[in-house]
Amino acid sequence: MRVGCPKEIKNHEYRVGLTPGAVREYVAHGHDVLVETGAGAGIGADDHAYIAAGAKIAASARDVFEKSDMIVKVKEPQPSEWVQLREGQILYTYLHLAPDPDQTKGLIESGVTAVAYETVTDDRGGLPLLAPMSEVAGRLAIQAGATALQKAHGGRGILLGGVPGVLPAKVTVIGGGVVGLHAAKMAVGLGADVTILDRSLPRLRQLDDIFHGRVHTVYSTIDALEQEVFSADLVIGAVLIPGAAAPKLVTREMLSGMKKGAVVVDVAIDQGGCFETSHATTHSDPTYEVDGVVHYCVANMPGAVPVTSAHALNNATLVHGLALADRGLRAIAEDRHLRNGLNVHKGRVTNTPVAEALGYPAHAPEAVLSVA
Repeated sequence: MRVGCPKEIKNHEYRVGLTPGAVREYVAHGHDVLVETGAGAGIGADDHAYIAAGAKIAASARDVFEKSDMIVKVKEPQPSEWVQLREGQILYTYLHLAPDPDQTKGLIESGVTAVAYETVTDDRGGLPLLAPMSEVAGRLAIQAGATALQKAHGGRGILLGGVPGVLPAKVTVIGGGVVGLHAAKMAVGLGADVTILDRSLPRLRQLDDIFHGRVHTVYSTIDALEQEVFSADLVIGAVLIPGAAAPKLVTREMLSGMKKGAVVVDVAIDQGGCFETSHATTHSDPTYEVDGVVHYCVANMPGAVPVTSAHALNNATLVHGLALADRGLRAIAEDRHLRNGLNVHKGRVTNTPVAEALGYPAHAPEAVLSVA
């Protein structure tokens, strides 16, 4: 199979779908790899590094899309990219379709087989291809929030960890999953006063054990959420319903009860955001203010640290990527975890939460693959 890797074109996206190390693995499996010139520049990998790994260099993204049987990316295809996809081609990348009707329509019309990193599962019920970027985003959320809290950036002018004689900032983390865990780790490490809200009592018990009582754990109800958001200096939105649009847990009305200059970081923005007032921003213009509350809603947060992110992502995606390259659609048909990753195939939506969010009929992957 010919595997293609175009350069990412989303705003300030420096990650790359295939590192030179990953290319070597595909080549060792007998595949041809075509990489767009400059695709790895953001992680310090020039064309010579890819050639040494066994790849061929394409002069343009168009060459990659035209000549490849499988496209490996990081972020969802942009409009100029989804029109180049075709039936019989496999797309393997993050998609986040539920809040993105335009992209979904584009993928349906292309006929492509689209496998989304964020809905591939594992035997433990986890999301192994989403986890590494959730780890990065959770940690970055605290760095970004700490910066936004500075007065020059519109924040309250508070140091997360305080100093002797001055209380630290209060950080509220909504959601105790991978993002929430890593955000809490960073915030605790900086000396902040941290509370995690979640609706799973077993998870709250687990978090209490992990942090040895250094964070407060609260069962998430409307009352509890309001109390914690109103008292917080920094709120991290870390809610995830796999494949589905994020629920709007913090309403516009709640903002009026928050401190002026408080900061919200919506890590759920890829799935539409969990704050009612959230809309996607970019690394070029990351924040905006609503009712005196600073919002940071960058939709590709890990792109800010591409060396760490690209290698972590490739470590996670390589096994399934090789399976797709080795066996094509049979890999999806034979592996329930890859079937869970299948979002669109030959004009049909095959992920139920995406179909429900956007009003499409949901087709079982097994059904559509049987006629592939």
